Amino acid sequence: MIRPILAHPDPRLRQPSLPVERFDDTLRELVNDMFDTMHHAEGIGLAAVQIGVHLRVAVMEVEDNPQRVMINPRFEPLGEPMDMVEGCLSVPGVQDRTKTRLDHVRVQALDLHGKPYSFEARGLEAACVQHECDHLDGKLYLDCLSHLRRHRVLQRYNRLRRQENSQQGS
Repeated sequence: MIRPILAHPDPRLRQPSLPVERFDDTLRELVNDMFDTMHHAEGIGLAAVQIGVHLRVAVMEVEDNPQRVMINPRFEPLGEPMDMVEGCLSVPGVQDRTKTRLDHVRVQALDLHGKPYSFEARGLEAACVQHECDHLDGKLYLDCLSHLRRHRVLQRYNRLRRQENSQQGS
């Protein structure tokens, strides 16, 4: 089932998520809904908080890498900062260059059955891990930008929202 994605400045996006303790059908349904929602929005990653569920769950499908379900994820930095253009399904329509994502991380998480697993992510997949983990901590990619860049991105974002709202009102 496709669920609505929360959009900035919804305050729920800033609330840290709680660890998952129950691995049951409700969790499996949540993960299935997250993949449906992410694919519908043409994204590569989605954190549960983005659909209003404050549990430490994220899903990803980046390029040729396998589909990933990360429950209670943590990552260890292994690489160097990379320069990239970043966007977010919760801040639709705007992107900006960030330089704070590492190009290589080791991830530890639980699977849908509560079993620990780990993998190494590089490049865009590594950036996506960090982006989704930030969501679970109540952070947005906007927080990675300088004050000036964040201000400019938010100006563009607010202008887009006003245009969308005026078109819907017509």
